[in-house]
Amino acid sequence: MTARAADRARYDRATAHLDAPVAIVDLEAFDANAADLVRRAAGKPVRVASKSVRCRALLERVLAGDGFRGVMSFTLAESLWLARSGFGDILLAYPSADRSGYAELTADPKLAGAVTVMVDDVAQLGLIDACRAGGREVVRVCLELDTSLRLLGGRVRVGARRSPLHSPGQLADLARAVARRPGFRLVGVMAYEGHVAGVGDAVAGRPLRSRAVRLMQAAARRELAERRGAAVRAVRAVVPDLEFVNGGGTGSVQHTAAEDAVTEIAAGSGLYVPRLFDNYTSFSGRPAALFAQPVVRRPGVGVVTVLGGGYPASGAAGPDRLPVPYLPEGLAYDPREGPGEVQTPLLGAVADDLLIGDRVWFRHAKAGELCERFDTLHLVEGDAVTAAVPTYRGEGRTFL
Repeated sequence: MTARAADRARYDRATAHLDAPVAIVDLEAFDANAADLVRRAAGKPVRVASKSVRCRALLERVLAGDGFRGVMSFTLAESLWLARSGFGDILLAYPSADRSGYAELTADPKLAGAVTVMVDDVAQLGLIDACRAGGREVVRVCLELDTSLRLLGGRVRVGARRSPLHSPGQLADLARAVARRPGFRLVGVMAYEGHVAGVGDAVAGRPLRSRAVRLMQAAARRELAERRGAAVRAVRAVVPDLEFVNGGGTGSVQHTAAEDAVTEIAAGSGLYVPRLFDNYTSFSGRPAALFAQPVVRRPGVGVVTVLGGGYPASGAAGPDRLPVPYLPEGLAYDPREGPGEVQTPLLGAVADDLLIGDRVWFRHAKAGELCERFDTLHLVEGDAVTAAVPTYRGEGRTFL
């Protein structure tokens, strides 16, 4: 029996008492992935990205372990909810226009002390001030540096379109604006290199593309290390007591951790290891989060149909954004249908071994988005479910 076949047998036994669709997290794999992130961070603390987990119980499990410190959140409403739930070090990774949220933040000393908001434009400071509604608490601020690689005089850009602050001078100018403005305190700098951390460099069957990605990423790492270091020095000249400099992501942990300017690493997807993180030379994780759909039809030889399964991930539309049939091995989508909202036909010789009511296990494309489809994650240890914990959705929280 192969390792994957053994996992399938374990998962089927563990969830035999549950109706599918069902989502699980294999805790042995989850904990091993967490330990690997800490190992690669080489002594620098890892801030866990909540959007890649979206389950309070698993966030708490990670943060209880050595090597992790703090949460990187994705909306202001989520940040405030987590702070009220007892999480004490929350970095909001994206600017917000949540007026009621800012009114709450600036009126509550506990919330203001726990949450750091992201800023890359002086207009965002004005929006926060306009939302205060009498709240006088000092707002903790982090500046975001654009990490994109710009070539040919800026005519070619590689990387996500995030912050407009690309140069050390631009970052320092905004740092001075924050320092001059009453009611704000600059505490951190963030620089997320998604084109390195979130792009696989070993795509199966695409050797030339993989080689090109590795060359691009090597150049991007060199350029960013120099520019990030200069940007941090420029900001520290304005705010010497800067608390943190955050960088990285699951795919670049060890590279970012090697930079002297970076004080902490962000990562989250590496805990669940969804399918988009299969194609990396820098690390190899264990799939920890999966979902199962029941076989409900057998339309013909070499075909079964499962209930639902059409859970596409965010990003540019393409086959890599789809869940992938994982267990049993040997199943594939019908190219004329793909995964459907209500039913999904699957092709392959192994389909003839599946009976009505059997399960097909899938891996989602992007980590936390699985939790927008399921209320509960069933935690598997060995061949038993040892706990069932709510996702954000299961707690009635859908932040985006």
